[in-house]
Amino acid sequence: MLQFARFTATRAALAVLTLLLVSFIVFSLMELVPGDCAERYIAFKNTQGAVITTADIEAERVRLGLDRPYVERWVKWVWNAFQGDFGDSCILRLNISQLLGDKFKISLGLSLAALVFAYMIAIPVGIYAAVSRNRVVNNLLRLVSYLGLALPNFLLALIIMLFSTVYFGESLTGLFSKEFRDAAWSWAKFVDFLKHAWLPIFILGWSATAFAIQTVRALMSDEIGKLYVTAAEARGVSGRRLLMRYPARHALAPIINSLGFDLNRIFNELPVVALILTLTEAGSLLIDALAKSNDQQLAGAIIFLLTGSIVTINFVTDILLAIMDPRVRKSILR
Repeated sequence: MLQFARFTATRAALAVLTLLLVSFIVFSLMELVPGDCAERYIAFKNTQGAVITTADIEAERVRLGLDRPYVERWVKWVWNAFQGDFGDSCILRLNISQLLGDKFKISLGLSLAALVFAYMIAIPVGIYAAVSRNRVVNNLLRLVSYLGLALPNFLLALIIMLFSTVYFGESLTGLFSKEFRDAAWSWAKFVDFLKHAWLPIFILGWSATAFAIQTVRALMSDEIGKLYVTAAEARGVSGRRLLMRYPARHALAPIINSLGFDLNRIFNELPVVALILTLTEAGSLLIDALAKSNDQQLAGAIIFLLTGSIVTINFVTDILLAIMDPRVRKSILR
């Protein structure tokens, strides 16, 4: 028990250290963009016809605290970020936490649902593909997985939208019906959300499923041929009990450990899919902040929240692996 507590404390400390390091990198990138927030906002006001002087820029810089030392500003930013306060958007002049609202939760929910969808299919299918001697089934599964890896998610989204528009007269865009778009959350709105959310979940999980099937199949095939499996068979262990107790248990450990990586990959694909399906969530906001408005404060907040989610998932998976395999919690203490 003491060993497990030490392992958990060590992993928690590493998670916090990772977040601090990422926050420093994100904040530094925000600072390296030509022109600070005051200059970008003043430039934006100029496009609206306002007459701006150098004194106005300096006054805005003082108001935003940009005249303070770099480290002091980073410490303040990261302290507020850990409390969920990212300040105001540089261009929109709105509180970022309010601006994001439910958008980041929706984005994270879609990504997590796509991840669960991918592994609910990939794990049993990958295990079956590894143990099956049916060449037709194996070749069919290999074809499906190759197709999933070769066909980009955005192209799949366009194909489904085109098919639905031509044959059903419905483009399947958006996450809510018109009557629920600006309404407060309720059970009816949640049901309406589920009716629309299945498509982005399926599209985001498309390539993730194909990749996971290949991974599970390769790991299982490698484990099945090892001596400890042969020794278990010699002791009379066979069938599903043999698979789940020995090769599957060891093969799935790397899969669990890669959940954070897969979540990041799915979220990276979300902005493009969001633009095609006209989804109002954090992925589209990130594209707007980086490519259109150059709002680094908003982009930095979204990136930090995503990183925090990934670090949290990695921490949870480390704990799960330590519970499943005592060797994991022993390794970090050596």
